[in-house]
Amino acid sequence: MRELLAVMKALADPSRLRIVAALQGRELCLCQIVELVGLATSTVSRHMSILEQARVVDARKEGRWTYFRLAGEEGRPEASEAATLVFKALAQDAQVRADNARLKQILKMIPEELCRQQSECKC
Repeated sequence: MRELLAVMKALADPSRLRIVAALQGRELCLCQIVELVGLATSTVSRHMSILEQARVVDARKEGRWTYFRLAGEEGRPEASEAATLVFKALAQDAQVRADNARLKQILKMIPEELCRQQSECKC
């Protein structure tokens, strides 16, 4: 039961649900996720940490950049089942559909350039 509760708590946030939906079938750099959800890097990092601790996502470092993907076989079965439910439940959600359209544009950008722009932003 503890594992299921960890996954459910990790998914109990609209931004984290958007992130999980965006990771379906792909790996994204932290800067791409920041660009998509429009939150501060520190906020997105915290969301990713929560998802990683619940073993919903996996992370890998490549130089200065961190890439995230949905957890593979080493993840919790509960996380995989919950992700499938998220995909089904949000397939027609207006925000997720807008995110998918926006993500197509973001994926055309060079992640390193996105990261540089975000670090220069004085927002």
